[in-house]
Amino acid sequence: DRSNAASGGRGRRTGLGMEQMTKRAVESSYDRVPYPSLSYVQSHPDRLASVATLLGMCPAPVEHCRVLELGCAGGWNLIAMAYALPGSEFVGIDNSAREILDGQAHAEALGLGNITLQHLDILDMRAELGQFDYIIAHGVFSWVPRHVQDRILQVCKENLAPNGVAYVSYNTYPGWHMLASVREMMLYYTRHESDPQARAAHARELLDFLAGSVPAETGPYGSFLNTYAGFLRGELKGEHSMGDAFLLHDELEEVNEPVYFHEFAERAEACGLQYLGETEVRTMVDTNFPPQVSAKLREMSGSIIDLEQYMDYLRNQTLRKTLLCHQDVALSRTLTSERLRSLFVASYAQPVVPDPDIHAVTVVQFRSADGAVLSTDHPLTKAAMLHLAETWPRAISVDALLRAACSRLGMEATEGQEDARLEVEAEVLRTNLLKGHTYSGYLVELHAFEPQFVLEVSERPLASPVARLQAQSGTKVTNLRHERVELDELNRYLLLRLDGGHDCAALVEALESGPVAQGLLAIHQDGQPVDDVDEMRELLGDSVEKRLTWLARAGLLVG
Repeated sequence: DRSNAASGGRGRRTGLGMEQMTKRAVESSYDRVPYPSLSYVQSHPDRLASVATLLGMCPAPVEHCRVLELGCAGGWNLIAMAYALPGSEFVGIDNSAREILDGQAHAEALGLGNITLQHLDILDMRAELGQFDYIIAHGVFSWVPRHVQDRILQVCKENLAPNGVAYVSYNTYPGWHMLASVREMMLYYTRHESDPQARAAHARELLDFLAGSVPAETGPYGSFLNTYAGFLRGELKGEHSMGDAFLLHDELEEVNEPVYFHEFAERAEACGLQYLGETEVRTMVDTNFPPQVSAKLREMSGSIIDLEQYMDYLRNQTLRKTLLCHQDVALSRTLTSERLRSLFVASYAQPVVPDPDIHAVTVVQFRSADGAVLSTDHPLTKAAMLHLAETWPRAISVDALLRAACSRLGMEATEGQEDARLEVEAEVLRTNLLKGHTYSGYLVELHAFEPQFVLEVSERPLASPVARLQAQSGTKVTNLRHERVELDELNRYLLLRLDGGHDCAALVEALESGPVAQGLLAIHQDGQPVDDVDEMRELLGDSVEKRLTWLARAGLLVG
């Protein structure tokens, strides 16, 4: 998941603590070329709370919590959270004055009173800000010197509530041993350039050279160079400024210090913190390896730290998104289905065969977007998975899912033995849901709360104000599930007008008098241009209705 690691830089090398001249140069670099401020779904308190719950903690309710982000850039990660969770409080700090001013302006434009963004160095962070239930440090740790890394861990200790969860992402070995070679080539090639834009342009030249000079067929090194150079070039597509920021603040940053996981865990322990887990539960489950591999891993490992480190070696891990908590918190690393009772579930996984028989004890496979498969012959599980697919992307409580699945099967709870039988069936369902989640977070999602958005398109749809504000300057917006959604130009045009005051007819009229009249949008039917006004309006109306449904299913509508 290098994409999240790289984009994590985000112009927030907070508290670099270098010599003053170097520090001013770094700050100037971020002010001149800010890193795009984005949302990171894995950093959301919802994700942190759901993992903590699975591991035996009782974290603060997501709807009523305090959240601190170290290195918040322009604040969009927190701003989107603050809008969706009005009962919670959010504080972000960053060392880029320009980015903080931008974030403050966006928060004010949205009328958010539950978020504070401060221009502050991590080294100046003090306990006076109070305790936080969730602390986020995304894309900062690897890009700051050792003493600032230590300060990040100290803040996670000093400012974390007793039952709080801290999230820290960082680059890791062994995977970064290979990735570092491309970074070092770019650093060497751009060593004489001080102007940020010139450095980025020279780095682009090198990437083009690498992609064309060492054929992938020459061997593992050529294959790696082409794959990684191709990835970096792909990251640069789109807006020029975003590409420059990516290169300057991730690949060409003066500091980029990966660590082995066991080293990170030891340093966290020295600060009074313990390893809780990762934001993706599947990466923590050794049984996802073949049985003989899993057995050998357990034989080799004397602790959870050993096990995690050996799994990093097997996976050639390049990035971790680690969760920490206080050392005195009691954890239970044996995952039990009972802990799902307080959680919510969502899934887009589709049955491999159409119209599966949910009543018969026959195996049905459900496949997620990443290819993971849950196979089950359990009727209640099959009914539940079908219900989740139909109600996607909505998350519902496990109890509500049980009731919906029972209804689909025509099962009703009665007194005595029937109630006991239903509880056995419910336990099988919870076990299968947990198993699916450990296979892949895409197969079965677990949530600590139910995100509030609507799937039904109203007469005058209202889109998330956050997404509408973001759409004014780009095509990437944040939905109510805290995911990034990429809009095409027509969806973006419509989203900007979903302010609760336009019905379908008004949206069609806006398209007709806008993009169509300007020649930016052509209407075709069966490959032929449509000239008849009434036919054109009918086709536009059909398209608008379909796109409104898509925007709803993307979690972007609130009313």
